[in-house]
Amino acid sequence: MTNTFYSRPHDLKLQSDCIVSYTPGDKALSIDIRSEVQSPFPGSTSELVKNTLADLRIETGNIHIDDFGAPPAVMMAHLETVIKRAHQEVKEVALPAFKAYTQYRVDRTQLRRSRLYLPGNQPNLFPKAGIHHPDAVILDLEDSVPLGQKDLARYLIRNALRVIDFDRAERMVRINQGKMGLQDLEVILPHNVHTIIVPKTETKEQLLEIDEAVDHILDENKIDHDVFIIPILESALGILNAKEIAFASKRNIGLSIGLEDYTAEIGTQRSADQKESLFARNMVVNAARAAGLSPLNSVYSDLANEVGLRDYIRESAELGFEGIGCIHPKQIAPVHEGFSPSPEEIEKAKQIIFAAETALEKGLGVIALGSKMIDPPVVKRAEQTIQRAIAGGILPENWRTTN
Repeated sequence: MTNTFYSRPHDLKLQSDCIVSYTPGDKALSIDIRSEVQSPFPGSTSELVKNTLADLRIETGNIHIDDFGAPPAVMMAHLETVIKRAHQEVKEVALPAFKAYTQYRVDRTQLRRSRLYLPGNQPNLFPKAGIHHPDAVILDLEDSVPLGQKDLARYLIRNALRVIDFDRAERMVRINQGKMGLQDLEVILPHNVHTIIVPKTETKEQLLEIDEAVDHILDENKIDHDVFIIPILESALGILNAKEIAFASKRNIGLSIGLEDYTAEIGTQRSADQKESLFARNMVVNAARAAGLSPLNSVYSDLANEVGLRDYIRESAELGFEGIGCIHPKQIAPVHEGFSPSPEEIEKAKQIIFAAETALEKGLGVIALGSKMIDPPVVKRAEQTIQRAIAGGILPENWRTTN
């Protein structure tokens, strides 16, 4: 009996997506395409399918496609999925051409106030992400993707990295744990990933394994740009090893915490006042700061509670975090507001910096602002406030010469 391979369950009919089935056979290739919507790519779907299957060297069997307006890169990922499920020896791959707007890079100083999670098996969400201007998008291969959809999600994410305009957001991918995560890296890393999110990190050895794999893949593909890493600590052991994890890899740019898994492991649940995770969050902040990394807090999961979200943002900032994860675009604006300096903070920072510069010009060892003495750590904090305001577009870089 011949098996039929499906790219996704038939009850998951997503807009701008498709469902592909493939039945191997000895007869000449048969292709059946049915569209339930007016395709935005009229006349090109049939040719795309034929060309993709030719690249995969498929000449026999039956292909059936239920099309819900899938862009070419999405349909190509579905076709690749079913063919490779049926023929594991297939190595050839049909890739959409890189778009010029996907070729930008980011650096360590990038703002990471908001990190918008996008389930890797829901490509309909990808094109809309950039219009909300998150600091980063996290294309997720882990918890949000069912086990039976991991391979499809890899190809969807890989193709998205080549064609989707994320409005210059940092392009992050959360990989799976263990060997599956290493397989994720093989597929997605050569396609201009900026940052790898490593979930459920508990030891430095786990991170070093990822670090070594990244080095190997970049070298193998002759890629000369760097790739950053952000470990997520989601267990008691991970929290207790926060310092060694933070210092483990030269690629580390941030240290994050996952509070859903953490609170479950310690036998409690997240509460409104978050007191059950205060120790863990302080550990993450201190380990990150000691290693020169960005401390990044967990998501806030109650979408209907904007007051609770703003309280959570405020407490996160007070503890020293620089951002949180977002599970919906409507959280981005409050997050950016809460993790950006206020006009009052910016004005005070300017006054402190001008006072420090005046003291230096006059050769004074003491910095005074009005009747208050200003210590060097206060000046450093003021400089950081100004840099955050510039990075967030609140202040121009030539702020000294503008009113």
